[in-house]
Amino acid sequence: MSPPQVPPTESEPPPARSPLSTFVEKAAYVAAPGTVAFALLYYFGSLYVREYYSALGVVPEDLGMSVQNVVASSTKAIFLPLCLLLAGGLIVFLVFGWLGRALSGPEHEVHRRTAIVLLLAVGVAMMLMGLATLFSGLVAIFAPGVPRTFMPALMVAVGSTLAACAVHLRLSQSPEIRVRQAPVGDRVWLAAGTLLIGMLTVSLFFDMAQYSAVVGRSDARLDARRGYKDTPFVVIHSRVIVPHNAKGIRFKDHGSAGGPYRYEYRGFRLLMKSPTRFYLVSYLSRWKDRHVVVLSDDRTAWLEIRSPDKNVGATSPAPASRLRTASRLRTA
Repeated sequence: MSPPQVPPTESEPPPARSPLSTFVEKAAYVAAPGTVAFALLYYFGSLYVREYYSALGVVPEDLGMSVQNVVASSTKAIFLPLCLLLAGGLIVFLVFGWLGRALSGPEHEVHRRTAIVLLLAVGVAMMLMGLATLFSGLVAIFAPGVPRTFMPALMVAVGSTLAACAVHLRLSQSPEIRVRQAPVGDRVWLAAGTLLIGMLTVSLFFDMAQYSAVVGRSDARLDARRGYKDTPFVVIHSRVIVPHNAKGIRFKDHGSAGGPYRYEYRGFRLLMKSPTRFYLVSYLSRWKDRHVVVLSDDRTAWLEIRSPDKNVGATSPAPASRLRTASRLRTA
């Protein structure tokens, strides 16, 4: 006689999760990518700021710029490469999908293997050539300027993309593949694809960092050649004589009647303000003869900041208002 069978017990439902834990989990999904994006913006912005002010003769470590200003400066550095990267990524994904559909099926097995071998060989060759160019003197084969700066890492990125396409074609033969249940050969291809994606990410990151530095130097040179038109004019009222070698600066001594701030300097533009210093340049300064005058913010002088409007003369007061002009006419 068989023992009485115990009826199966129903599995207990999982304990209910509190709303706080659910909110924390969702916030983690949002905060983790946001933190990485913010760190990248800060890094590229710091590269842009450092190269910009270093090209103008200012020590960037002394500026003490806030994190918000550095991140805001990153938009000039990464907007164009980010747009190109997104457009290129979209094209690559479309090509991957089309190529996988075109070579699917047993009737295209020979063409599929040929495509995998060609893509893998060309991709690995481009990667090796790009890496050898980056870390050796072979970079001289590229023309100076933009090709020499960006082409080596770009070759690594394109080569890793082609090799990743070969890995995609190889692994798409068994679509529902799992890492633990995959054969040894498929695991090797998965590992190779992971390394290729990492190589692609590193090469693109390197090129974007190079681009941020180049844009910072180019913007500094352009602003200097344009005469710093977007920076405001300043009039210095000083207690002591300010020594400088900037040209085009108008000096006036008001004497004892001018009070403690008797010395006046006109013709400077405010390049940058740090917590303890003013960085000034002459309105006549250009790229070849740029001279930065550093004025300490120690209460020996106060600065009258005026609009960078071209109608405001650098060596003359701002245009008189209508009321002041009318009063002069009545007096006359």
